[in-house]
Amino acid sequence: MSAPTDRADGPDVLLHRDGRAGRAVLNRPRALNALTHAMVGDLDAALTDWEHDDEVAAVVLTGAGERGLCAGGDIRSIYDDARGGGTATREFWRDEYRLNARIAGYPKPYVAVMDGIVMGGGVGVSAHAGVRVVTERSRIAMPETGIGFVPDVGGTWLLSRAPGELGTHLALTAAPAGAGDAIRCGLADHYVPAGRLPGFTAALARSTPEEALAAFAEPAPAAGLDAHREWIDACYAADTAEEIVDRLRADGRPEARAAADAITAKSPTAVKVALAALRRARRLDSLEQALVQEYRVSCTALASHDLVEGIRAQVVDKDRSPKWSPPTLPEVAEADVLRHFEPLGEAGDLDFEPTGTGGHR
Repeated sequence: MSAPTDRADGPDVLLHRDGRAGRAVLNRPRALNALTHAMVGDLDAALTDWEHDDEVAAVVLTGAGERGLCAGGDIRSIYDDARGGGTATREFWRDEYRLNARIAGYPKPYVAVMDGIVMGGGVGVSAHAGVRVVTERSRIAMPETGIGFVPDVGGTWLLSRAPGELGTHLALTAAPAGAGDAIRCGLADHYVPAGRLPGFTAALARSTPEEALAAFAEPAPAAGLDAHREWIDACYAADTAEEIVDRLRADGRPEARAAADAITAKSPTAVKVALAALRRARRLDSLEQALVQEYRVSCTALASHDLVEGIRAQVVDKDRSPKWSPPTLPEVAEADVLRHFEPLGEAGDLDFEPTGTGGHR
């Protein structure tokens, strides 16, 4: 999904200079380029080097293989670590979220080629970029509620700022967004057909991103979600997850009923915490503040039954039959939701100061 020179062997992150561009290629194609802690460190170190290299005018992020940029964090590793206390995962998230904020404020153009599947942590290293490119193959999603988790990596910041309640719909159902919907929801900016990507990335070696986009970008496909804004905005504006599901079921349209079915199949605790996180993120002033909130939520979820059970059902045993606890939305107590947002105490909150930069600009 990158330029033809990208390889599927060698280090997990391929780094090289390509003319005026610093090229970073996520290189675990058999794992759909899932992020590890070491990969986060490699990307951060490369950004430091390129920030101070006058010969590098822009950074370009792509993914090796034919399926997508990045499927997210390595959740099998998270599963194993969560069962043993979760210390390594908390450190991974601490560095990953710092990287997400760094990408948003990077002083040079950072071009993310969001071709194919882009989920979870893949959104974190791409959707905060200054230049975000999608193709007809793009499928961008925050699917966390399906594994007993909550959108992170700045996902609540991005989704809470989508038009109307579109972000709430994507977060609670875990539905993927194609190119047109991703651009409408503020997850991407530009559309370049997949067949033109080799020419586009090659042009970045000798041209500015603006010049490369002028030569290779095309009008984006229509946003399919626009046709559903009426029921999405009306149903997801409800105060509680239970009322959202009730409104969706009462709407009568098959798409609304399908959304209700999708939500009730997810972890009830994760659904309620995700809704609260999105509503709170709307009132925050910066991406950094949202990441601090997400870190609290993530570390609390790490110690929960549902995260381990969700990964077991979806990734480890693949029986697709998670046993959530509690099993229904009404059984999730408000106190259990609120504790996800409490300071972490001795475990330590994410320790950077909000800058007020506001994330993606």
